[in-house]
Amino acid sequence: MGSDEEAALLVPAVEEGCPGCVMERRKASSNGRIPYRELFFVAATSLASALPITCLFPFLYFMVRDFRVAETEEDIGFYAGFLAASYMVGRGFSSIFWGVIADRVGRKPVITFSILVVFSALFGLSTTYWMAIATRLVLGALNGLLAPIKAYCVEVCQTQHQALGLSLVNTAWALGLIVGPALGGYLSQPAEKYPHVFSKDSVFGRFPYLLPCLSVSAFATLVLISCEWLPETIHKHKVPEMDTKAFKALSSKEGYCDPPRKKKSLLQNRPWISTLLPYCFFSLHDTAYSEILSLWAVSDRKYGGLSFSTEDTGQVLAMAGASLLVYQLVIYRWVHRILGTVNSARIASAVSILVLATYPFMTYLSGVKLSLALCSAAMMRSALAITVTTGISLLQNNAVCQEQRGTANGISTTAMSFFKSIAPVGAGALFSWAQKRQDVAFLPGDQVVFMVLNLVQLLGLISTFEPFLVLPALPE
Repeated sequence: MGSDEEAALLVPAVEEGCPGCVMERRKASSNGRIPYRELFFVAATSLASALPITCLFPFLYFMVRDFRVAETEEDIGFYAGFLAASYMVGRGFSSIFWGVIADRVGRKPVITFSILVVFSALFGLSTTYWMAIATRLVLGALNGLLAPIKAYCVEVCQTQHQALGLSLVNTAWALGLIVGPALGGYLSQPAEKYPHVFSKDSVFGRFPYLLPCLSVSAFATLVLISCEWLPETIHKHKVPEMDTKAFKALSSKEGYCDPPRKKKSLLQNRPWISTLLPYCFFSLHDTAYSEILSLWAVSDRKYGGLSFSTEDTGQVLAMAGASLLVYQLVIYRWVHRILGTVNSARIASAVSILVLATYPFMTYLSGVKLSLALCSAAMMRSALAITVTTGISLLQNNAVCQEQRGTANGISTTAMSFFKSIAPVGAGALFSWAQKRQDVAFLPGDQVVFMVLNLVQLLGLISTFEPFLVLPALPE
C-alpha cells in the first residue's frame, strides 16, 4: 500500500454539510503548512479570556483596601484571595456543561457566547466587596471558553503542529500577562495618576477601577466580531474508526503521528485521568504564585515585601509576559522537539523550584539590582511554567477522541478551576499569616510563603512520574 493510499485511510470521506469533514480535508491537503489564520484566532480569543483575570493583579490589593472590609492592613491579602478566587469558582461549576455543549452543538457557538460575556465593565463599577465577588462569580460561570478553544486548536492542526497550537493558548496567557497587568497598573485610579485628564468628579474618579475593565471589554468586542469567520471543526455525523494498520505504516514512515483513539468512557481512560493530578497541582501553583507575587511586591518592607507601586508591579509582570511570548514563539518548539512532551515538563518543573527559592533573598536588594533580579527570575519562572502546562495539555488532548475532547477539557477545566479557586484564598491567608510573623528568627514570613509554593511545585513534579502518570500506548 502506497503512502498516499495509507494517508487517505486516515482521513474520513467528506459528507455533505459536515464542517468537520471539510476541516479534515483542508488539513490533508495543506502539505504540512501551519494554519496561521486559525491559530491567530485561537491566540486572540484566548487573550480575550485571559485579560479579565490578569488585569486584576496590580490593583487587587488597593481595590480591597478601598472597600474597607479589612480591619488591618495585614488582613487585606486574606480578602483579596477570596475576590481573586471567585472567577475560578464560577468557571469551575460551569466548565463541564460548556464542554458537553461544545461536543454536541459545536466549538464555534460556545466560543462566541463565551467572548460575548467576557465583558467585565460591571466589575469595574463595583462599589462593595460583595458586589465585586458576585460579578466575578457570574463572569467565570458564563465564560466556557477554555475547554472548546483547547479542543479547537488541536483539531485545526496536523499532529506535528499540535504542540504549537496548544502553546499558543499559553502564549495568549503570556500576552495577557503583559497587556492585562499593564492595563490594570496604568489605567486604574486614573484620577490620581492623570489628574490633568481625569477629574475626581468624573465617572473614572468615582469608579477608579472602571477604565481597565472597559479596555478589556473593548478588545473582547473586536474578537467577537471576528467570530463570523471562525470555521467549525466538529463532525455532524458518526466518524468511522481509523485503520490502525494503516496508521502504523504511515507513522513509521512519517516519524511522528498521533495514534487514533477509540471512543470509550472517560472514567476508563487511565492515560487521560492520570494527567488531571499534575494539571491541578501546577494550576494551583501558578495561580498562588501570581497572587503572592502581586501582594508581596506591593506590601511594605517591614512585612517582608518590596514596597512596589502598581506601576512597578505591572512592569515586572509585563516583562515576564513579553519574554514568555518570545519563548513560546521561537524557543519552545525546539525544546519540545529535543526533550519531548513529558521530559520537558519534568525538567522545567525541577528548575522552577530552584528559581523560586531565590525570591525571599531579593528583599536584601534595592534599586536597579532588585529590579534586574526580580525581572530575570520572573521571566525564567514564566517560561518554565508554560513549558509544563503546555506539555500536560498536549497529553490530555491526545489521550481522547474528538467526540470527547470538549467534555474532557471541560472536566479538566473544572478540576483546574477548583484548584485555582483554592489558590488565591490559600495564598491570601498564608500571606496574611506570614506578614504577622516576619520578625521570627527561623523561617520568617516571606521565606515560609515561597517554601510552601515550592512544596506544591514538588508535588506536581512527583505526579509526572509513574505510577501517577500513565502514558498512552499505540493501539494494537
